[in-house]
Amino acid sequence: MEDTWQLAGRTFSSRLILGTGKYSSHEVMRAAHQAAGTEMVTVAVRRVNVKDRSQPSLLDFIDPTAIALLPNTAGCYSAKDAILTAELAREALRTDWIKLEVIGDEKTLMPDVMGLLEAAQELIRLKFIVLPYVTDDPVLCRRLEDLGCPAVMPLAAPIGSGLGVRNPYNLALIVEAAKVPVIVDAGVGTASDAAVAMELGVAALLMNTAVAGAKDPVAMARAIGDDVRFRKALKETM
Repeated sequence: MEDTWQLAGRTFSSRLILGTGKYSSHEVMRAAHQAAGTEMVTVAVRRVNVKDRSQPSLLDFIDPTAIALLPNTAGCYSAKDAILTAELAREALRTDWIKLEVIGDEKTLMPDVMGLLEAAQELIRLKFIVLPYVTDDPVLCRRLEDLGCPAVMPLAAPIGSGLGVRNPYNLALIVEAAKVPVIVDAGVGTASDAAVAMELGVAALLMNTAVAGAKDPVAMARAIGDDVRFRKALKETM
C-alpha cells in the first residue's frame, strides 16, 4: 500500500521536502528534486524574482503540476516583515501556504519566539496556512498548534549546520503530544540523520543544505529520498 500523509487537507506521498537555494545551477536543482521524488519545495520569497514573471527565475525550473510551492519568509527579522513577505508571496504565487520564519539571531538563524507567535496569529487571522519554523520546544509547538497551525516544524539543529538531531528527547515529546504533523526542519545533514528523525515518528523532513551543498546533489537527493521511504516503511512494521 502506498505510504501517504495529510497536511492541511492535501495528500502527499513523499515525506521529503527540499529547498531551492545553494544549488550550483537551476538545472542541478531540478534534477535533485526529481531524483528525490519530492512533492513540495520551499522558495525564499525575498531571494526570488516574483514581481516580474517575464524575467528568468528558478520558478521556471519547478513543475507546478508535480511539485507544490511552499514560499517562506526567510530573511525576516520581525513579525511585521514576515507578514508583509507572506502577503507578497500570496499575491505573486497564488498560494495561501507559507513557511513562517521570524529570525532572532543573524549568526545561528534561530527563531525569534515572540515574533513568531505574533506573526503566526496575524497570518492565521488573514487565512494563511501557516507552517512555522520553530525551536524544539514542546510548549511552543503546542501554542502554535493551538493558534491553528496545521503542522509544526521544529529544528533538529541550527539552519545549515548539518549537526543532525541534537535533542531527540524533545522531538519525541513534540511528536507524542502533537495532533498535527511534525516536520523536522533544519540541521539534518546525512541519510543517517534523516533515519534518526524518521524513527522518532516525524511526518516528514525538510532539507536543503545537505543536498544542495553535497558533491553530487542529485545522488544525495536520491539517497535521502530512498532512506526516508525505507525508514517510514520500517517503522510501520515494528
